[in-house]
Amino acid sequence: MQKRPRLFRNRIGAAAAVAALAILALAIGACAQGPRIEIVGPDGARRAAVSVEIADSSARREYGLMYRRHLDENAGMIFVFKAPQHLEFWMKNTVIPLDMIFADGAGKIVGIVRKAEPFSEAIDSVEQDSQYVLEVNGGFCERHGVKPGDTLRFEGFVPKAAD
Repeated sequence: MQKRPRLFRNRIGAAAAVAALAILALAIGACAQGPRIEIVGPDGARRAAVSVEIADSSARREYGLMYRRHLDENAGMIFVFKAPQHLEFWMKNTVIPLDMIFADGAGKIVGIVRKAEPFSEAIDSVEQDSQYVLEVNGGFCERHGVKPGDTLRFEGFVPKAAD
């Protein structure tokens, strides 16, 4: 068997190292985005993408977005429950107006509370049972054309309630 010249082996090693670094950079880039939710219409057209914080425990769900003075335009919080149920929210101690997007266990949007009033103790809910509620800035749904029948697609995380 004939040996390859050392220079040729180094080129192969260098090419493999560059390929490995490129794959690593893509993986890090995907992780750097963190958990996200894409909102898509029934035809599959993307309406919006939201970077989310996850409220998957009773303590996190209870605290939610209270006391926040700012929420980036494409940011929000996803409230995750164990099973679909009639969910009720209020805005006590919540400083910014929010749109609340209620979705069933399959991620299909079943209702929206638009521009929930800050500091209000009124109950905000929809008629249908929900397993997920995505809170975003008030007016977000109008600006992005989000409506019932659209679907939440979870990216970078599996929505599972801790309790």
